[in-house]
Amino acid sequence: MIASVKPAAVIVLAAGEGKRMKSRTPKMLHQLGGRSLLAHAVGAGRSLEPEHLVVVVGHAREQVAAHLEAVDPGAQPVVQAEQRGTGHAVRTALQALPPLRGTVVVTNGDVPLLRPGTLRALLATHEEQGAAATVLTAQVADPTGYGRIVRGPDGAVRGIVEHRDATPAQQAIAEINSGMFAFDAARLADALGRLDSDNSQGEEYLTDVLAILAADGHRVGAFVAEDETEILGVNDRVQLAQLGRVLNDRILTEWMRAGVTVVDPATTWVEATVRLEPDVTLHPQTQLRGATSVASGAEVGPDTTLTDVTVGPDAAVVRTHGERAVIGAGANVGPYAYLRPGTNLGESGKIGTFVETKNAEIGPGAKVPHLTYVGDATIGEGTNIGAGTIFANYDGVHKHHTDVGRHSFVGSDSVLVAPRQIGDGAYVAAGSTVVKDVGPGELAVARGQQRNIGGWVARKRAGTRTAEAAEAAQRARSGEPATPSGREATGETGAPHANGTRDTGDVDDAPKRSEQ
Repeated sequence: MIASVKPAAVIVLAAGEGKRMKSRTPKMLHQLGGRSLLAHAVGAGRSLEPEHLVVVVGHAREQVAAHLEAVDPGAQPVVQAEQRGTGHAVRTALQALPPLRGTVVVTNGDVPLLRPGTLRALLATHEEQGAAATVLTAQVADPTGYGRIVRGPDGAVRGIVEHRDATPAQQAIAEINSGMFAFDAARLADALGRLDSDNSQGEEYLTDVLAILAADGHRVGAFVAEDETEILGVNDRVQLAQLGRVLNDRILTEWMRAGVTVVDPATTWVEATVRLEPDVTLHPQTQLRGATSVASGAEVGPDTTLTDVTVGPDAAVVRTHGERAVIGAGANVGPYAYLRPGTNLGESGKIGTFVETKNAEIGPGAKVPHLTYVGDATIGEGTNIGAGTIFANYDGVHKHHTDVGRHSFVGSDSVLVAPRQIGDGAYVAAGSTVVKDVGPGELAVARGQQRNIGGWVARKRAGTRTAEAAEAAQRARSGEPATPSGREATGETGAPHANGTRDTGDVDDAPKRSEQ
């Protein structure tokens, strides 16, 4: 095949409304594998390196055109103001371009599984055979509902017959039309000018161009796709899900063959934009989305969703939700961690169980093991943040930053009220609310002084199990026999309680004070 052929234009048909999607979102903008349907189609077309890449828009044209600008700024949107059929759409696109020489490739915006290699093979076959038109086809087990490819004795295509118009013999044909073509530009323009709308839909069909060209004596060829799923289109949410599964299976297969271990492909989802290295392991119920990348030796999952997250070599991420974060080499995250945007965990660092981070720089070897919120903070190398610590970053109007130095220690259940500076090698005592900076090597203690009030239980909780336990412990401490108190000490079953009632002999029914 000719390897270096470049078409004069690629035209992507994307003007339809997609009523069966039943959605406020335009059909072309629905997502599949991390990209919109339109982005998949435009990407395949761009792979041919055409001189012109045109996308025909119609329904929700402003939204679709804006999205097109984002995914491929070099593509040209052309408005089909009235949707009068595929033939009319292609004619509208050609009218917006200068006169073309060479090949024009026509694809559909709702066919997301088409591989660039298949499109290149269609183009090369068209050029090699010198055809006026070449249609992309597929052999399927059940062709019901599809247009059938009718060939002549020489193998050339004579036309396309829609299912409802096909004879019993034609309905038995297993080769179906994909709706994607390569055309000689001049002959396409001539045939489009001869289309009519004399059909049940009152539209100009692009497929009728093939019959016109064949009747003119020009060769119309076909290229059969090896994988029939490549030509499947999306018309409703059911097909969107079905093709999503096909695409995900394709992506996982490619990564596994590249050296990635996927423990359970049935529950693992990796978008087309994700990048993985050999010896990555993905555990069940893992979702990798957006621009996420995972380096060699790292393990992700189970039960983990990462969006636009960078995972370094040999890191471990378990039961974690992360977005726009960086996880350093050899670091450990989770379980049940929430990494919000701006989190940067250094090499061999740890973000542990029930920890939430946001705009947090956590240095190499630093640890935030459990039950902590770290927002708008820098934590130095080797520092340990105790359980239950809160970085209080918001004063109700503004967010403020806290810096904790290298090899420092913040005790459990502390609150660091930003803006704050905790120096290198400093300590914060457990339970402290820190409202002043702490210098290097200092110990900060910011809590009420403890008082132990003797005899309080005997006075305030008399008759309770707590009081009995305290009395027994005091006797043991003083060296007295650990004789049970109250009714058990006297042997009386009717000993009076502190509230004036007498025991009935049933301990479970005895009134007890509530203990808080």
